[in-house]
Amino acid sequence: MAVINNKKYREKMRFAVYQASKIGGRKYNQDRVGYAYTKDALLLVLADGMGGHLHGEVAAQIAVHTFMRAFGRIEQTRVKEPEVFLRATMRAGHDAIFTYAREQQLGGSPGTTCVVALVQDGQIWWAHAGDSRCYLMRGEAVVGVTHDHSVVQQWADWGIIGPDEMKTHPDRNKITNCLGGVEDMFFVDVSEPTAVQVGDTLLLCSDGFWSPLSDEEMAKLSAVPVLSKKLDELSETAVSREAARADNTTAVVARLGGNEEEHTAEMPICVILDERPAPRNF
Repeated sequence: MAVINNKKYREKMRFAVYQASKIGGRKYNQDRVGYAYTKDALLLVLADGMGGHLHGEVAAQIAVHTFMRAFGRIEQTRVKEPEVFLRATMRAGHDAIFTYAREQQLGGSPGTTCVVALVQDGQIWWAHAGDSRCYLMRGEAVVGVTHDHSVVQQWADWGIIGPDEMKTHPDRNKITNCLGGVEDMFFVDVSEPTAVQVGDTLLLCSDGFWSPLSDEEMAKLSAVPVLSKKLDELSETAVSREAARADNTTAVVARLGGNEEEHTAEMPICVILDERPAPRNF
């Protein structure tokens, strides 16, 4: 497939975005999703509030809103220094969670994972903290994925367990990095830029989505004509496989280029998907 990073592609931001979110077997849905765009850039954000921490849904919402506000302030129609933007905005979300917790006297800090992807100038960057993932798919294959910040990922890296065991191990929900949670235990992984190809599909998802599914199943998103239908099918499959143990199951997917709708916004457009009432004073 030809690499598309020429002037014509950069000037015409073509994409389609879809999302699905299911509560699973939990009492509350603590996942949050948003996206923003101009005629030259597309930003996708997903955050998975940590159920074991106080007000995880608030932390997730703060993370998404922080990225939306930062993108809304960009000069002209593209992000200057994408890697710096992703790293600094993730840190700003982390700090904002602690500020909110202190002001509201929560007696502890909420926590959330966060994963974000930026498409601009024919290239893709992604960044994350925690075990929510970004997948890059093309030609019915996964060609890129974030590296989890989790206990089981560390054990797999060390050869203690295999990749298949990561999805079923009893400690699979223990993460080693997040926004909020522990103030001085935070870092951001930012990828090197990857050239866009026509038809590339980006999938951002919480562990409730990717854990019950195989890479091969998720990669089918890059080939189907109707993304929304396939995304709903995969979400239903993920929940049904986990049954009563199902976590919040959330994903946002974007198909790039090709025959997708052209977006020509001269000013940033920010969309919070499945908006909930924002917490006060943040």
